[in-house]
Amino acid sequence: MKPLRLFRHVACEPAAYLGDFLEQRGIAYEVLCLDEGSAVPQQLDDVSGLVFMGGPGNVNEPSDWMAREIALIQRAAQAAVPILGICLGAQLISQALGGNNTPGATMEVGWHDVEHVAYPPAQDWFSDLPPRFEVFQWHAHTFSLPPGAQGLLRSNCAEHQAFAMGNILAMQFHLEMTPESITGLINRYGSDLEGAPPCVQSAENITTDLEQRTQRAYKIADVVYERWLQTIT
Repeated sequence: MKPLRLFRHVACEPAAYLGDFLEQRGIAYEVLCLDEGSAVPQQLDDVSGLVFMGGPGNVNEPSDWMAREIALIQRAAQAAVPILGICLGAQLISQALGGNNTPGATMEVGWHDVEHVAYPPAQDWFSDLPPRFEVFQWHAHTFSLPPGAQGLLRSNCAEHQAFAMGNILAMQFHLEMTPESITGLINRYGSDLEGAPPCVQSAENITTDLEQRTQRAYKIADVVYERWLQTIT
């Protein structure tokens, strides 16, 4: 199996548990740190799949590296290369495949429940999970479904939380965050928590029972990541 290629956009949103999951299964991967100046290679014949992590930015005003990622996603989709997108990565996928990204009515930050749009969900992406479960969120924008995409999950704060198109899975939320990476987000973007918008939790609420909450998220991640890996031949 060729390695997976992961794109990191900011140091406080690393592969984290996703990296642990892959290493535990002996799956090779490489991480390209775009925040440190790594290029966005356009070749696809040396990878088995692409993963786009979270990070800051607005895909409607793409930086040079975002534009290159969008072009790569389009090429990968045409070549049927499996793609996984997380938060900003999901927004990049939506944009690349014909969807739209708009500012949400409010930011969505902290631990929030998502629920199935239909149960069981299309293609069994989340069928082994409860109809409603808790995930970690930190985003200001929300994506629409690209043409042909199947919406899978929603939340009270954002109607579209996950969609799939064949071997492409896009998730607005995080399952990979460690307590350390969540603390890093609070330290770096703590101003997002000011003013207490309706879907934004306080730092105290976010960090309450943090170890237990991340461990529960990892159990969900195991199911979702395993399902995505099944699309890689």
